[in-house]
This record gives sequence, C-alpha cells and structure tokens, in this order.
Amino acid sequence: MTLRIGFLVSHPIQYFTPIFRELAKQCDLTVFYAHRQTAEQQARSGFGVAFDWDVDLLAGYHSRFLHNVARVPSTDRFFGCDTPEIATEIAGGGFDGFVVPGWALRSYWQAVRACRHAGVPVFVRGDSQLAGPRGSALRLAKAVAFRGVLRQFDGFLYVGQRSRDYLLHYGAACERLFFSPHCVDNDAFRAAVRRPAEPDRIKRILFVGKLIERKRPLDVLRAAALLAGRGDTIEVAFAGSGELQDALTNAAAAAGLRAHFHGFVNQSELPAIYAAADVMVLPSDGRETWGLVVNEAMACGVPAVVSDAVGCGPDLVEPGLTGAVFPLGDVAALANGIKTVLAFDRGRTQKALAERVETYSPLRAAQGIAGAASALKSKTG
Repeated sequence: MTLRIGFLVSHPIQYFTPIFRELAKQCDLTVFYAHRQTAEQQARSGFGVAFDWDVDLLAGYHSRFLHNVARVPSTDRFFGCDTPEIATEIAGGGFDGFVVPGWALRSYWQAVRACRHAGVPVFVRGDSQLAGPRGSALRLAKAVAFRGVLRQFDGFLYVGQRSRDYLLHYGAACERLFFSPHCVDNDAFRAAVRRPAEPDRIKRILFVGKLIERKRPLDVLRAAALLAGRGDTIEVAFAGSGELQDALTNAAAAAGLRAHFHGFVNQSELPAIYAAADVMVLPSDGRETWGLVVNEAMACGVPAVVSDAVGCGPDLVEPGLTGAVFPLGDVAALANGIKTVLAFDRGRTQKALAERVETYSPLRAAQGIAGAASALKSKTG
C-alpha cells in the first residue's frame, strides 16, 4: 500500500520544493502551507527588497494553503501562523506519517497535537545545532525544556552531523533518528557553465546571502584586502541585499578592491553567479545552522570556505579537497583559507564536489522521509 505523508510548512520555500517533488514520486504526499508570503514580507524577512521567486515553487506535488487566522499574519513570530483547520485535515487525512520543520510556529504545534490525538506518527525535520558556551543555569533550563519538546515527536529527521548531535544531546533515541540531508536542486545548479580555467584570469571570491551582521560579509572584504596587500590578484562579488550594503560598498572603495555588487539575485539567475566564481565564502556565526548557499556553490562545482560556526561544515567541507574551515572571526585565517582553496587542483575538487552533492540531494532527502514513515508504520502497524 502506498504511504500517505503530510507535511506542514510556514510558506513556499525554494529549498523545500525539490524535496517535495521527489517525495511525491515515492508516496501520496500532501503539503500544507500556513501562510501566503507577500513580496513585501519577503523584504521584511531580511532580503532587503520586495520580490517574488521567479521559479514555480508549487508545481510537481499536491499542496494547499490553510486559512491563517493570526491577528498579524507572519512567518517570523510564533503567533504569526495560526491554522486550527490543520487538526481537521490530519484527523481525516489517513496519514501514515506527518512532518513539521520545527517548533517555532503555533501552526506546527497545532499539527503535533492533532497527530498525537489521531495516532499519526509525527516527525520533525530541522537543522538546530548546539550553540556556543552558556551559563550552567541556562544550559540546565534549556536541557529540561528541550527534552520535553522532543518527547512530543515520534521520529527525527536530521539534516547533517550537527543536527544529529543536537538531537542526541537532548535525549532523542538513536533508533528514532533518520537521515534526510539538507539539499538544493542540484540539477538546476549543475547546469551552469563554469568559467574556463585560465591561469592568468582574475580569481573571484563570492559571497551569497543577506547582507546582515550575523553573516559577517565585511569579513570577506577584510580577508580580500589582506590577500590583495600580499600581491594576490583577486576580485570580490556579493549576491544579496541588506542593511550592510552601504558599509560594504564604502569598505571596498576604501581598500581599493575590485568588487561587484549584484544586489538581490533571484533563483533562475543564481547558477550563473556561482559559475563565475572560483571560491564561495560563508563567514557566518552560529546562527547559520546550515548554509544552503554552500550546497548551491558545490552543485556548480565551486569549493567553499566557511567559519567553524557554520552548520554544514562537518558534512560538506573537507579541508584540502572541497574547501576550508576557519575559526569564526579570524580574518587572517579566512584569507589563508581562501588562498589555499584557490590553489586546489580544479579537476580533483570538482570530482569530489560532485560526489558530495549526490549524498546531499533531494532524492536522498525524500528517501529519508519516506523511509522514516515506513519504519514507524511497520513498528506500530
């Protein structure tokens, strides 16, 4: 019998769509959306500009929008998504498993409660990672609270090593953990045409993301300035918008760096941006619980340099082969990492990157979800 799986997400997100399309091939899938995001809300969420995605995020799988009764509808506050009708959908849906991507919205808890009432196994798929040093009182309080949160779920879909460590730390049982890797539409990015490997061509360092403090884009310019000061011929490109735009523009001019500011770049245009780069840099702090731009770059054959706080580091970045890792905030180490990666053997690195993204793919993510639902169904059936 075909598995029937439900999935509740705040709103259509470009990174989920490839997974849903693959999952729809493996089961009877229904995706529920708690909110219909406007172009203006996209801007307020940190992108800095109002926009609509230029790719179809709803094609290839069955979905429906729930009625959001929140007084102030939003995806960035707990009470911004309030969809009581999800209880009726779950009660009458005949689901073998149901997935939510976290616990930060009221809608997700409405679904969890409905699943427990209806006897439907409920899974959480998230990318939380253990944070930095905290006081003992805070650690104890968080441990008690989070253990209670995790007891509400029947299974856990971890996206990488650090999310698995997080779940185990707070008491999730090993036999309830299932690998559903973080991923992007590898095929769409792989189609980009890479720049030719010319020895004398100016090397391009790329940053992709919101130009906000926690992503530390100024560190990229500071590292580039160090390299330029040592005689390296480089240029820097930024694809994204945000509050640090003016500071970055001024810093690049003051350092005399060749810098390109693309502004916000929509999905269909991103592959060409990656393909024009030689290395992608993500210097974010620990709030970068994964860093899917690294997946995008690697799908295009571009290695990455990431801080040791970025969640995807242990999974995607193999020093000396697919990129480099540097201590958060250490600009000199970042510069050295960039220089090292720029000297990689291109053919060897691209082969390694292709192998890595085959694991971190929509197919593997979908197989993890379907496998988890099947496993718990067989135990409870």
